[in-house]
Amino acid sequence: MDAHAAPAFLREIILFLALAGVLIPLLQRSRINPVLGFLAVGMVVGPFGLGRFTEATPWLGYLTFGRTEDVEVFAEFGVIFLMFMIGLEMSVDRLWAMRRLVFGLGSLQVGITALIIGATAYAFGNGLEASVVLGGVLGFSSTAVVMQLLSQRRELGTPLGQATFSVLLLQDLAVVPLLVLVTILAQDAGGNFAGLIGIAAAKGAATIALIYLVGRRVVRPVFHQIAANRQAESFMALTLLTTLGVALLTRAAGLSMELGALLAGLLIAETEFRHEVEVTIEPFKGLLMGVFFMSVGMGIDVTAILAEPLLLPLSVVGLMALKALIVFALFRIFGLTWGRAAEGGIMLCQGGEFAFIVIGMALGLGIVAHPIGHFMLLVVSLSMLVTPPLSLLGHKLGDAIDARLGRSSTIAEENLVELSGHVVIAGYGRVGQMIGELLDEQGIPHVAIETDARLVARQRAKGAPVYFGDASRPELLRKFHLERAVAVVLTMDHTAAAVHAVKGIRTTSPNIRIAARARDEAHAATLRDAGASVVIPETLESGLQLAGSVFETLGVPGDVATRLLDQERKRRIESFLSA
Repeated sequence: MDAHAAPAFLREIILFLALAGVLIPLLQRSRINPVLGFLAVGMVVGPFGLGRFTEATPWLGYLTFGRTEDVEVFAEFGVIFLMFMIGLEMSVDRLWAMRRLVFGLGSLQVGITALIIGATAYAFGNGLEASVVLGGVLGFSSTAVVMQLLSQRRELGTPLGQATFSVLLLQDLAVVPLLVLVTILAQDAGGNFAGLIGIAAAKGAATIALIYLVGRRVVRPVFHQIAANRQAESFMALTLLTTLGVALLTRAAGLSMELGALLAGLLIAETEFRHEVEVTIEPFKGLLMGVFFMSVGMGIDVTAILAEPLLLPLSVVGLMALKALIVFALFRIFGLTWGRAAEGGIMLCQGGEFAFIVIGMALGLGIVAHPIGHFMLLVVSLSMLVTPPLSLLGHKLGDAIDARLGRSSTIAEENLVELSGHVVIAGYGRVGQMIGELLDEQGIPHVAIETDARLVARQRAKGAPVYFGDASRPELLRKFHLERAVAVVLTMDHTAAAVHAVKGIRTTSPNIRIAARARDEAHAATLRDAGASVVIPETLESGLQLAGSVFETLGVPGDVATRLLDQERKRRIESFLSA
C-alpha cells in the first residue's frame, strides 16, 4: 500500500469545503438562497455538469465530482442531523400543545396527497406496490428547504409558520412507517402483507420504546456529568455520540438511521440541555445539509430535461399544483387567512429530500422500475430547485390577497408555543431564584439560563423554567426569542461572564432593557460600560439595609428613613450612570 496515498474521500472533502467556504458566501452576498445556491453548484460541478468533460480535460477532475456516490455518504449524514434537529423541536409537551395541527392538519395533508398521487401513478400504468411508494413519498415536502425559508423570514412563530411546521413534522414522522412499508412490499409474503406489517410494526414499536425508556435514564445523567465539568469539547462529543449511537442502534434493529436520529433528538428535547445542544450542533447540520443539497443538484441531468422537453416540466408543474391546492384548502379549513393559505400551499408544494432515500431504496429492491424512479427523482429535484424563488412570489401573493380581503386567522394562540412578552434571567442562583419566584407570583412569564448543571437539575425538579447554557452566546439567546422579551436580568457572580453576557445580549437585541447585579461599584461600572441599562451593586443594597437598621435603632420615623434611603439609592445609581 502506498504510504502517501490520500485517505478515502479526502479530495471530495477538500473540494466541498472550498465551495462552502468561498463560493457559497459569494452567492449569499448576491442574495441567492443558500439551498438554491447548493443545488446550482451541485449541477455545475456534478457528473452531469462540468464533470462530464473530465476525460477530455483531466484537470477538471480536481474541481468537479465525477460521481454522485462521492458525496452520498456525507449527504446521508446531513439527513441524519436534520432528523436530529427535528427531534429536538418535537418534545412530547410541544407535540401535545400542537396536537390539533400535527395530527389533524398534518395527517390529512399526507393522507389525501398520497391517495391522489398514488391513484394517478396507478392510472399511468405503474404497479400497485410502486404506486403506493410513489404516492406516499411524493406527498412529502422538503423540511430543509421550507424550514430554511421560514427561518430567514422569522415566520416560525406566526400562524403560517406553526401550521407549516406541523405539516412537516407529521411528514417526518410518516417517513418511518413508509420505510418499513417499502421493505415489506419487497418481500414475497404470499399475500400475507398484513401479517408482515403487524410484525414489523410490533418490532419497531418495541425498539423505539426500549431506546426511549432506557435513553431517558441514561442521557440526562451523562449530560449532567459532562456539563458539570464545563468542557465544551466533551459536550460536543457527547452530542455527536448520542446522535450517531442511537442511529446505529435503530439500524441494527432493522429500522432506519433517520429514525434513530429522530429518537436521539427527542431524548435530549426532554432535558434542560436542548437549547445548548441546538447551538452546538448547528454548524455541523448546516454543512452536512449543504452536502445533501449539492448531491441533489448533482442528480439533475440537463440533457434529460432536454430529452423530455414537455413531459418533465408538465410533471413538475402538475405535482406542485396538486400539492399546493390540497395544502391551500386544508390551511383554510384550519383557520388561516386566504393569503397565508395560498402562501403555505406554494411553500409546501415541492417534493422532499426523503424521496431520494425512499425511491432509491425502492429502486434497489426492484419495487419501482428504474426509468420511472429516475424520472421522479428528477421531478423532485427540479421542484426543490424552483421553490425558493417561487416562495418569494407566494409571499407577495399572500400579502396582496390579505390586503384585499382582510386578515383574520382563527388559529388559537395556545398553539403558538413560542415565548413572548417574557423576562430572561441569566444566572439562577439565590438572587435569580428569588426574582423568578416574584415573577411567578405576578403571573409574568420568564425563562432562566444557568451554567451550573447540578443547579439546573435541582430547580427543574421543582418545576422551574431553567435551562443549561451560556448566556453570552447570541445563538443560544435567539432560542429564547430575546427579540420578543421585555427585559433581561443578570444575576451572575463572575465579572467576565457577566460582561460577556451583556455584550452577547446587546448583539442579539440592541434595545432590550438589561438589569444587572454587581458585587461592588467597580463591577457596576464595568457592566454599565458593556451596555447594561441598570446596575445594582450588592454593597449598595446591603449598606442601605444596615443604615435602615441604624435609623430604626435611633428612632428615626419609618417614612423619613425610607425617604432617606430611596434618595441615597437614587443618587448612587445616577452616579453610576453618569460616571
